[in-house]
Amino acid sequence: MKITNLDQVTIDALEFFKKNPPQKLNLKNKKFPFVVGSGNAYNTANILFAQNPAIIASESNFKEILLNYKPLIKKGLSREAIIISASGEKDSIWETKLAKKMGLKTTLITCSKNSSAGKIADKVEIFKKLPEPYTYNVSTYMAMILASTGEKAKYILKQIKNLKLPKNFKNYQAYSFILPDKYQSIAPMLEIKQRELFGPKLNIKAFSQGEARHAKYVIPWKKELVISIGEKNKYFGDKDSRWDINLPKNHGYAYILSLTYYLMGKIQETKPDYFKKNIKNYTQDYGPKAYGKNKPFDVIVPGSEDK
Repeated sequence: MKITNLDQVTIDALEFFKKNPPQKLNLKNKKFPFVVGSGNAYNTANILFAQNPAIIASESNFKEILLNYKPLIKKGLSREAIIISASGEKDSIWETKLAKKMGLKTTLITCSKNSSAGKIADKVEIFKKLPEPYTYNVSTYMAMILASTGEKAKYILKQIKNLKLPKNFKNYQAYSFILPDKYQSIAPMLEIKQRELFGPKLNIKAFSQGEARHAKYVIPWKKELVISIGEKNKYFGDKDSRWDINLPKNHGYAYILSLTYYLMGKIQETKPDYFKKNIKNYTQDYGPKAYGKNKPFDVIVPGSEDK
């Protein structure tokens, strides 16, 4: 399978979910759970539990948080842990084991039927996914978000396909996103994509509207395109290098994520193939070694129907 840019992978995911809507994910009955995820799984956790009280942790602080909240666990005020992992491998394995050791009921939310963490967890919620380049994880987390918000992939797809890029879009040397405060959890997801797709080669920033006011644009530059979603940008960036995108009537987390991932892909399309030239070496060499493994990662991660 050829490595395609993030915009096309996003379109493919929406087309897939238009025909195969994910099952509903109801988390309202979860009583103050521990929720843990790595990378964009952590940000997905913040999205899924935006309306529900939860203790959200990453792979870096999960052990510490469980120890800090040990009295709460002993009193039965929190009785379960939810582990979010597209693959159900890597950190999710020890996270599931540790949660069970602490006496918590465990639920794994994943896209892999036969994962190592899934064999340990008390319950597994599995979502369908497409084959995608390593690290992209578009259909994986998109499935979980659509399942939680109830948004329609068909509607999102229509809105994105009607989007018209500025004529000089490809000429900018830096890009910046300003998102509505409600969708602040998506900003770090975009910065993760910046590091994966461009590394130090291209500067792309993402902030909520509230964050943007905190001296994030002290130095305006005509070669930086500031993309503001949902609110007219009157202050940030060079006045001739601003693009305001209006929100459609029915928008939610899945729409904002799809829109911004699509635009990240369009940026990727206009720049050198940094990701494509480096991802094979990462997956075959130092990527797995950092986890203590010698077996290479897949450059193209299989979809649900490929296993």
